Amino acid sequence: MSSPPQNRSAIAETLGADRELALIHVPTVVREAFRALFSIDSAMADVVARSTDPALGRIKLAWWRERLEELDRAAAPAEPRLGAVAEHLLPIGVKGADLAERGAALFRIGGKLLASANAKLADAGRLYSLASVGRRGVPELFEPARQYLVRLREHRFERSVRPLTMLARAAARDLSTDEPEGSRARALAMLAHRWSGRIG
Repeated sequence: MSSPPQNRSAIAETLGADRELALIHVPTVVREAFRALFSIDSAMADVVARSTDPALGRIKLAWWRERLEELDRAAAPAEPRLGAVAEHLLPIGVKGADLAERGAALFRIGGKLLASANAKLADAGRLYSLASVGRRGVPELFEPARQYLVRLREHRFERSVRPLTMLARAAARDLSTDEPEGSRARALAMLAHRWSGRIG
């Protein structure tokens, strides 16, 4: 369905500068689990962003979801991102089926890895999911993303989850600014979130 990377360095290339910056701030003990989590998120986001045929996009997403669900009952296939899930996420209680959705589910799992059940993580995850695909060529997703930014404006995330929610801070910038990942202003905004805990 896609052209999977063949090793960890290739997986790292698919994550993008935002996720790589976030990973630096994730506690070492769960960093590889987050790398696996982000790699699956990146793969599924690519399907949505790159599919010019909606029907074909749905088929490709279904393929990823089915492979993830199969991890709960069978060995991982020869696909590095699925292998990373089997190695780093399944042993700590994350189910493959739980990874079959983006957005709120991604941030809920990330929150679990960081020992947080903050209810606002769901809104942050939805903001991030919509805006991250919007910036990659599906701008109609920016409008629904704005409602989640509004819901987060007065919220301050606790320090423990900020390595994850800094991705939502970057996503918030996408709603008003066209900038590449890795730009100085974008990185500074993400790092400022580590201090403030605020998204907007």
